[in-house]
Amino acid sequence: MFRSLALKTIVIAASLSTTACLESTAQEGLPSGDQKDNSTAPTYSYAIGLEIGTSFLADGVELDVDSLVAGIKDGLAKAKPKYDEETLVQALRQLSLARAGAMIDQNKKFLEENKKAEGVTVLPSGLQYKVLKSGEGATPTENDTVRTHYEGKLVDGTVFDSSYERNEPAEFPVTGVIGGWTEALQLMKVGDKWQLFIPSNLAYGEAGASGVIPPHATLIFDIELLDVVE
Repeated sequence: MFRSLALKTIVIAASLSTTACLESTAQEGLPSGDQKDNSTAPTYSYAIGLEIGTSFLADGVELDVDSLVAGIKDGLAKAKPKYDEETLVQALRQLSLARAGAMIDQNKKFLEENKKAEGVTVLPSGLQYKVLKSGEGATPTENDTVRTHYEGKLVDGTVFDSSYERNEPAEFPVTGVIGGWTEALQLMKVGDKWQLFIPSNLAYGEAGASGVIPPHATLIFDIELLDVVE
């Protein structure tokens, strides 16, 4: 768990430092490799720190800055950690549980409010949907493959996937997607466009997905059923 929570910071740091190196090489025409230039170290170090701070703030994680800096210094110096491993793991476990609880509460509140919105239908499974456009075509079964256009986002409006942006419809088996999609597709007709509000238990649950969808996240999808593929 300790390594998992630290992964975001590692990725941010690697991404920023790599980008800085590539841009420097491209702009100055210098060869990459073993050459070292520490003149930009203060700038990219600050950039990494800024990105870390902004990222964790957006995630709602309250940090003790002095302790954070001390941890970074100890790590860089390969010094003996201030706390034993069991204490560190337990602290990160508590943080993870607190974040999960906050996400569950936030998404539960969203669904409770959303079901009161005009035009929203709530199914026994907890799936919510709103009809944006009605079609008159066939309704797919669990054995069918469908062609769709879609856009998926989090409750805060963050778009994590969109076939519209790729300008290319997606095809997949009705049972080859998350539960909320599978249930909705078997109620839709070709030509329909629905907005789905999918509880986490019908989406990616406590695992999340691809580092883009957080654990316990409610997902909002606009789905346009274009065709049932023969």
